[in-house]
Amino acid sequence: MVRLTAMEVRKRIAVVFLGVMACIGVLFLRLAYLQVAQNHWYQEKALHQRMRPVPVDAKRGVIYDQSLQKLAISVSADAVYAIPAEVDKPKETAQALAPLLNTDAASLEEKLTKKQATVWLARKLDTETARAIRALDLAGIGLVERPQRYYPHGELAAQVLGIAGIDNQGLEGLEFFYDEYLRGVPGRVVMERDATGREIPDGIKRFVPPEDGANLVLTLDHVIQYAAERELARAVQETGSDQGVFIAMDPKTGGILALAIYPSYDPNNYTAHPVQNRRNIAITDQYEPGSTFKIVTASAALDEGVVTPGTRFYDPGYIKIGGVTVRCWRAGGHGSQTFVEAVENSCNPVFAELGAERLGGERFYKYIQRYGFGAQTGIDFPGEAKGTVPVPGKVQWGEVARWANVGFGQGIGVTPLQLLSAMATIANGGIKVTPHFMKEIRDRNGRVIEQYPITGSRVLKEETVAEFTQILRSVIVNGSGSRAEISGYRVAGKTGTAQVAEGGRYTDRRISSFVWFAPADDPRIAALVVLYYPKGQTYGGVIAAPVFQAVVEDALERMGVPRRQEPAPRSQGNIFQQKDVSVPNVINFPQQEAETILRQAGLKYQFNGEGKIVFDQVPAPGTEVPWGTIVQLLAYNEVVYDAGDKRVTVPEVVGLSMREVAAKLAHSGLRLQVYGSGVAVKQDPVPGTKVPLDFIVKVFFESPTSN
Repeated sequence: MVRLTAMEVRKRIAVVFLGVMACIGVLFLRLAYLQVAQNHWYQEKALHQRMRPVPVDAKRGVIYDQSLQKLAISVSADAVYAIPAEVDKPKETAQALAPLLNTDAASLEEKLTKKQATVWLARKLDTETARAIRALDLAGIGLVERPQRYYPHGELAAQVLGIAGIDNQGLEGLEFFYDEYLRGVPGRVVMERDATGREIPDGIKRFVPPEDGANLVLTLDHVIQYAAERELARAVQETGSDQGVFIAMDPKTGGILALAIYPSYDPNNYTAHPVQNRRNIAITDQYEPGSTFKIVTASAALDEGVVTPGTRFYDPGYIKIGGVTVRCWRAGGHGSQTFVEAVENSCNPVFAELGAERLGGERFYKYIQRYGFGAQTGIDFPGEAKGTVPVPGKVQWGEVARWANVGFGQGIGVTPLQLLSAMATIANGGIKVTPHFMKEIRDRNGRVIEQYPITGSRVLKEETVAEFTQILRSVIVNGSGSRAEISGYRVAGKTGTAQVAEGGRYTDRRISSFVWFAPADDPRIAALVVLYYPKGQTYGGVIAAPVFQAVVEDALERMGVPRRQEPAPRSQGNIFQQKDVSVPNVINFPQQEAETILRQAGLKYQFNGEGKIVFDQVPAPGTEVPWGTIVQLLAYNEVVYDAGDKRVTVPEVVGLSMREVAAKLAHSGLRLQVYGSGVAVKQDPVPGTKVPLDFIVKVFFESPTSN
């Protein structure tokens, strides 16, 4: 057994002592750190544990239209909460509350026994329910006022405004995009509690008030919005369309004046409607625009100088380009025509040639980019789509053929907003501005704290815009957009009827549209109408243009735009002398409407053929004729001819009257071009010639007294 000397014992005792002292020193330093360095942090934590807050939401800011009409407001509603630690009898409390809150007692009891400081039991209580809960005076149950979102105009601009959730947060639309401004800063009710969560008698109680959100003033006009929704709903229902879009914009500022989508929904009860009704397809969805995209092709060709208004084209009904055949919508073609007439006629072969050959992919793509296609417009709205644009050198199939298709609006995806932005650019003298909804943001005292900045970039030369505006005006006067004409306001625009591609091929489904601006000489409003998959008649000029006319006439008057005064008829003494009148365009109109339009213009008419829809008219639209002139109308059944390889025989018409000639040619599926008046004396081609269906037969007429 080893004996330790006294010295060794003392050394070991000293080591143990030093070790103990070291541990005590570490504990002392740790205690000092907690008591001194971390003092503030632990005090805050202890205070937080004692002061259990109940949040109080701020009121969301009001959303106004441009005339300060309230579109979205916050109204007060009670919410009931529980403090589980203070609920003495969870089962009895749950049974008492269940019938008032329209829920089962078991789920309520589960909430009342949770290990949480506070639990929400129900929000957005009506006044009677809140009063009944207060009357019960249940331990651990409290009520607090919480604002809820209310839309006083129901469905008005629903897809634009969006919705807000029960926790005062923006979920969709402008409610979501401007949530940081609208939400405000929440307040709280604070009570001092012990470790078990019970309220400390005579403890601290205080109320920290919330700071309400800022107010948002939009560029929307609620009157124009109402009209747009009314007329769009009517058009969708009458045409059997699946859905429709109407957008109106101030072309000078980019402010959206109206954006309507049908079918819509009520944001006050949005769960009762299909989810897809909440989608703002004008901004988030793309489609192939068809002929309305020709405004881009035509303006680019003019700007580059590859055409002039008088440049002539010949359209035999088709064009072979890039290994594919592009057919004109009109079998037999339009024959010889100027560039202006090609735009009026919406002639696909001409635009295919412009896109693929006269412009070419590189130059064409440059203008497509300048207009903003293939990129977001930058509108202040969530979820904007970019669209789909082919890139030169990266086209998957024939480069030339692809740009030919893009020339007349196929093979490219755009959003309705992008297309309207392009037309607004033309209306704004060739300068593109960013479309937007926000006009300004105001604080709770009405002081403007932010305004939307308006900037622009030049897309077209000024002289190009001046020329092209006249061409777009002629589309209304002489082309397919006559239904959009408004007395006293000169309208410029372009119609379109686009085929819908499904499964890699184009189908019989159509999207009809019309894009325009007015007045043509000083544009104040640009707009777009799109009807998706209409049944029956599908021409944009027939079914989409009237929506524009009905909305915009009132809109221009509301905006204070004066009408042009039409020249009054001349008079001489007591004898009223009728002035010459311009023949209105009634092509594609049903017989009854064509008759009404011609009568209102002071003209007579004769219907030729067996159909109910006007296929052609003589004299041509825009011709100045004496009051009372008879306009010959060629009718056809509501079908679109596709000539293909089908050929017909030209009948003998020499010796017949103009009406008899028109009817006989219509019966054979041929068209008439008139020279002179009276009785037919010559025809070209000669009788018996085989020609394509819908071929134009030239017939020369002479008066019986002309010999």
